[in-house]
Amino acid sequence: MTARAARAGEDADDLDVEEALALVKDAHDRTAGDHAPGGHGQGAGTSGGSAHRDATEWTEARAVAERAPRLGGGRSTGYLTPVAVPLGSALGLTLAAPLLALTDLPSFDTSAMDGWAVSGPGPWDVREKGVLAGHSAHAPLTDGEAVRIATGARIPPDTTAVLRSEHGRTDDKGRLFATAETRAPHTVSHGQDIRPRGQECRSGDQLLPVGTLVTPPVLGMAAAAGYDTLTVVPRPRAAVFVLGDELLGEGLPHDGLIRDALGPLLPPWLRALGAEIVDVRRVGDQKDALLKALTSCDADVVVTTGGTAAGPVDHVHPTLRRLGAELLVDGVAVRPGHPMLLARIKEGRYLVGLPGNPLAAVSGLVTLAEPLLRTLAARPAPEGYTLPLRDAVQGHPYDTRLVPVALRGDRALPLLYNGPAMLRGVAAADALAVVPPGGAKPGQDAELLDLPWASGGIGVCFT
Repeated sequence: MTARAARAGEDADDLDVEEALALVKDAHDRTAGDHAPGGHGQGAGTSGGSAHRDATEWTEARAVAERAPRLGGGRSTGYLTPVAVPLGSALGLTLAAPLLALTDLPSFDTSAMDGWAVSGPGPWDVREKGVLAGHSAHAPLTDGEAVRIATGARIPPDTTAVLRSEHGRTDDKGRLFATAETRAPHTVSHGQDIRPRGQECRSGDQLLPVGTLVTPPVLGMAAAAGYDTLTVVPRPRAAVFVLGDELLGEGLPHDGLIRDALGPLLPPWLRALGAEIVDVRRVGDQKDALLKALTSCDADVVVTTGGTAAGPVDHVHPTLRRLGAELLVDGVAVRPGHPMLLARIKEGRYLVGLPGNPLAAVSGLVTLAEPLLRTLAARPAPEGYTLPLRDAVQGHPYDTRLVPVALRGDRALPLLYNGPAMLRGVAAADALAVVPPGGAKPGQDAELLDLPWASGGIGVCFT
């Protein structure tokens, strides 16, 4: 991966033509006295002018998306109605009820080691039949008696301790002697290598609180505590509508047609954000096509691609007006992706309108879709962090920029090919750097947004 060579004062050679023109126009507007703080760029292919002044600031847009389900979804918590699911279906979901111990753990005194259960001081006479895990209780030991025992086996009554296999030996008469160098011959400590009943928890103890992400260890804990099902917040149901008559589903671009990059990209990315994909479809540029698709879909979140500007075939805004939807975010002061939008179609149902350019759509995913889905699924917010940038990054005069970076030790390496229509940079990236208006210098700390596959964790599921 190649570092960007941009330096302070250089031309914006890391931007595509659309972005470079936007920088020139914005700089001209500011010189002319237009100091508007931002705008949504809803005009077809435009970025400045009066429309830009109405854009939502980037951090505020993310906050609006995060709190939207709590303010208008009919639930003060914002998350979906909890359900009970089998343990095998709970991975990656969030606990909606505390995990309480249904039994003592362990539920009986058990051996912590392979060895002998012994009673009293040694040497000991060894019983012929040993004690194995999974078997019922054995007869009590008498003073001076021992019995072979396996790890996890139930301790016989009146056992003093467990003598580890490597700490004992038997003679030719079958008598057991302690040989541990740290102890006097023939002695053991009371309770040695015994896991007493209730050592980890007692019945009724809270093991994990509401809001815990169900990870593999959580599943193991729940199983050990006696659970067959868990009460969790379900995955939000998401649909993807890819808009545009110019898109090809296979083969090489030709005759003005281009390959659909977002159809393959969006479903697995949304799954990684915790969504269940219930519908993926192509929607043509006919006036009523999107309206018909939306009215026939009952997903919690519909994600559309393209059509968010004001061109002759951009039908997202008119369709939302016909549905009586509430626009929560209508343009964001971020590059790429400023024409993105978020709307509440009706109570409990949302539409995230992504721009049609691929990297601009990725910007919309991290800005609007991720916080919205996170609230609906009651998933914990990722911990924010910063790293210094290895190279300078060209900034927009007054909009935030999201730039693909590769993480190299304690530095973030800005990547080339980061224009709105490009995926080459983000395909090689570990994160997106949040670059403030005006840009960033080499060594300057930048907020980073991990990409799901780079940060790992239980949320990554591409199947």
